[in-house]
Amino acid sequence: QVQLVESGGGSVQAGGSLRLSCAASAASGDSYRFNSRYCMGWFRQAPGKEREGVANIVTGDGSTYYADSVKGRFTISQDNAKTTLFLQMNSLKPEDTAMYYCAARACASGCGALYCYTLGHGNYDVWGQGTQVTVSS
Repeated sequence: QVQLVESGGGSVQAGGSLRLSCAASAASGDSYRFNSRYCMGWFRQAPGKEREGVANIVTGDGSTYYADSVKGRFTISQDNAKTTLFLQMNSLKPEDTAMYYCAARACASGCGALYCYTLGHGNYDVWGQGTQVTVSS
């Protein structure tokens, strides 16, 4: 059973930057390597709002997809070992304030980042506990 742990959240002023990390580990505590093809994504949920997708990456080929609201400002990436997911967030806005979660699910060969994005949060089966991002104006 893989576990995901997010870190890197915090409070920043508008225009600032944060880098979120999501480390994967097995039940034994060792790092978990996403060697197979997985949809991995960052989602966020603001108080009183639905959870929404922010960015996705396919671990098999590194293809990415972004929500329109973050395109050009956020960058999703993974480390070479495929054990850690990142979200670089630049030019942050107050409307980016939310709890940010990373999630994963296996996907069939040929699945792409757009497919991973359109799956929606309900179809991801492994979740982290979340990290809070607060952007003040």
